[in-house]
Amino acid sequence: MRSIQRRLSLGLLAVLLVVGLLLAQSSLWLFDLGLRSYLEAGLRNQAETLLSSLVRGPEGVQLDQQRLAPSYQRPLSGSYFRIEASTQLWRSRSLWDRELPGGAAPGLQAELGDGPQGQLLLVYRADYQRFGQPLSITVAKDYSPVLASFRRLQYLGLALGLGALLLIFLLQRLTIRRALRPLEQARQQLLQLQQGQRGQLDTQVPQELEPLVGQINHLLAHTAESLTRSRHALGNLGHALKTPLAVLLSLAARAELNAHPELQATLREQLAQIEQRLSRELARARLAGEALPGAQFVCAEELPGLCATLEMIHPRGLQLSWQAPTDLRLPWERDDLLELLGNLLDNACKWAQSQVRLTIARQAAGFVLMVDDDGPGIALASRAAVLERGTRLDEQVAGHGLGLGVVRDIVQAWDGRLQLLDSPLGGLRVSIELSRAVGVPAGLAPAPAP
Repeated sequence: MRSIQRRLSLGLLAVLLVVGLLLAQSSLWLFDLGLRSYLEAGLRNQAETLLSSLVRGPEGVQLDQQRLAPSYQRPLSGSYFRIEASTQLWRSRSLWDRELPGGAAPGLQAELGDGPQGQLLLVYRADYQRFGQPLSITVAKDYSPVLASFRRLQYLGLALGLGALLLIFLLQRLTIRRALRPLEQARQQLLQLQQGQRGQLDTQVPQELEPLVGQINHLLAHTAESLTRSRHALGNLGHALKTPLAVLLSLAARAELNAHPELQATLREQLAQIEQRLSRELARARLAGEALPGAQFVCAEELPGLCATLEMIHPRGLQLSWQAPTDLRLPWERDDLLELLGNLLDNACKWAQSQVRLTIARQAAGFVLMVDDDGPGIALASRAAVLERGTRLDEQVAGHGLGLGVVRDIVQAWDGRLQLLDSPLGGLRVSIELSRAVGVPAGLAPAPAP
């Protein structure tokens, strides 16, 4: 959400900056164009006044100095003229010893001319006929003060523009933040939903988000209902099959089958496998319990109940303990972790003599889960075969019961690492390393666990 606000803010800032610069430059250009047009009219009037100052004298056409403006008499005044006839040339005294640049064509010159003492001159040229003699009158005015005023206006406009831009930017961020607040609230609720802290999204949202929130809530309710139905169906099916299975086991032990020992052994083996699988699935259903879809695994809340359930399943006086930070929250599905830890602890309890220990710890890249028991363990030469891909783990080592395919599947789905090691308790240690980033949806990842 912050990235959206940042992109919108930067985009609007860039647009405002470009538009502001274009408007400022366009305004100054239009103002300069209007001012030059106004000054052109004044220079034209001055040229016509100079034309009227030319009178006929004893020696031909002469310039009447009495009709000249005082600014033409004052040196470097900023007002200059140059009158050029076929045989005569008059210059304003204000030019002093400088020459006035002539215009290439009649009218206001597009480029500013160089004047005395670094002045920039606005030059106007006009061609006339006076007393039958062609004349060229060039008048100029110092444009430097106007340019200096423009420069001051630019600085002032830049300061005011930056202030206005900053104010607009702050107001725009406030507006965007308020407009996107419902989306941020929805994102926070999705994060809480993903962490198992809520069951549905709030329906008090803007009209544009109502269809989305309604569909998500409907999907959540449907998923929870389907999950509950599936678990109940699994439990009912398991309990319904236990009695027929017991009857079949009893029939397999009857004397009538003693005459067929191979058939009797095969029946007993297959029925025993069915009973083992049925007991395992029922245990999985008991361990999972009722869970909110997408809920995360909170160690302090889930592990005591899990251990209590296992103690009831294995009432042999085992010492079942766990160690984990009390505030640790694992960013994976609660159901999957209950299934994984439940199966590992269940198998450890089957083969432990007196002690089973679960340890969950943080690592730099994620978490490590270790289950230790003081049972017989697995021979080092057999461990590679236990972890072979593509086969059921509980079929690798006869009689051990460690190999639960669901454990391998979950670890592989999370790109984790499963190892069988020697336990400090004397039996087997099952070590599972999981990366912190796996299993967390992009964009909804919570802050790293403390």
